[in-house]
Amino acid sequence: MINPSVHGWIDKYFAEQQPLPQTFNSNEELFYTQTRATGFIFGHIISFDTPSPIEQQDWLPEEISKLGMLNTLFQMYRLTRQNNDFGHFINEAVAFYHLLTPKGFNPLQKMLASSSPSSKLEKIIHERVQTNEDLFSKNFSHVITNALLFIDVLAFKQYLENGSLPEKYFNRIEDTVISVISLSLKTKTGISPHDDLLLKLFESSVRYNKFSPTTIPNVESLDLSYLQNDLEKFYIIDLAGISLWSDAKVENEERYFLYKLGERLNIPDTFVLESIHFVNEFISQHKAEIPYFNNSNPVKNFYDQTTESVVVLIKRNKNRFLKEITESKELMQLLAKSTHKDLDKEEKKKIKKQLLDICKTVPSLTIFLLPGGSLLLPILIKFIPKMLPSAFNENEE
Repeated sequence: MINPSVHGWIDKYFAEQQPLPQTFNSNEELFYTQTRATGFIFGHIISFDTPSPIEQQDWLPEEISKLGMLNTLFQMYRLTRQNNDFGHFINEAVAFYHLLTPKGFNPLQKMLASSSPSSKLEKIIHERVQTNEDLFSKNFSHVITNALLFIDVLAFKQYLENGSLPEKYFNRIEDTVISVISLSLKTKTGISPHDDLLLKLFESSVRYNKFSPTTIPNVESLDLSYLQNDLEKFYIIDLAGISLWSDAKVENEERYFLYKLGERLNIPDTFVLESIHFVNEFISQHKAEIPYFNNSNPVKNFYDQTTESVVVLIKRNKNRFLKEITESKELMQLLAKSTHKDLDKEEKKKIKKQLLDICKTVPSLTIFLLPGGSLLLPILIKFIPKMLPSAFNENEE
């Protein structure tokens, strides 16, 4: 099983995907629709377009984004170069991102100097999937990973085709994205409770511009001249569509906006109509899991995200963790007691101390030893009884 949080995951990904298909897609629209079907375009990945299926159950959102990013970059490489040389792909991807690094001293570049190409790419992808929020804000945010990662894929296409990037490519594409999304939100016939979250999503995902409301009055006034290929145009249509979505419908005025945008981009009405239907179906089906369509208290966000992370860590280390617990007779007795009785202050202190001792022996659980890590222990303690054999839970007798 691949674990995108552990060193070596890229090499393992390619090892598990062997043998790679020897047929190559040359249709850009097909590439785009297959990528869109995974949710990557919308920043909410529900599947991976891979030869061998990859289960993402018990994965953290960041891990899903990392693998989705790698796979989409590789599919772009296959589309452009028409081969499966993943070693060459990795080198090309590292060289591409090196172009984005400002010249001069760079601590990350110095740190990566002696790393293997796949290790370098792992670190780069880890950085790219992050939002531009600071750590504190991120903990309380609905937006967990960057939602505009497809811009990297579009830029990678430019690099593969030309060996370089057009000057300020990211700035220009982001600027167009900001204008279209901002105008889309302004065009909506009704205010949706999700609009603020969508704004937050895009604000925290841009890297080279500041997201601000547009002063452009209508779609006819948009400057779309920088968009040269269909993939860029398809992407703009879909981003406008997700911005206009509200309560499972798109009003006539909003449809007009999308069709007019398609006309300005020389995109057929058939694609625009398909985009409207796909966006509606995707959001309707996955709305409950899409963070930016769920308005909740920031503190609840923090608790939910932290709980998810702790549970995933425990599940991945379940066998070793349980082995350590069962070797402590006193801890087992206290945990069993906690399932049906309140523990006194002294007993709680004993559980805390012994659990921290166990966490020292399991590398993945050292998060609990970091400053503030003990605040996560109640989540850990709450989850442990579910892993214990039923014999230790008197409620199941």
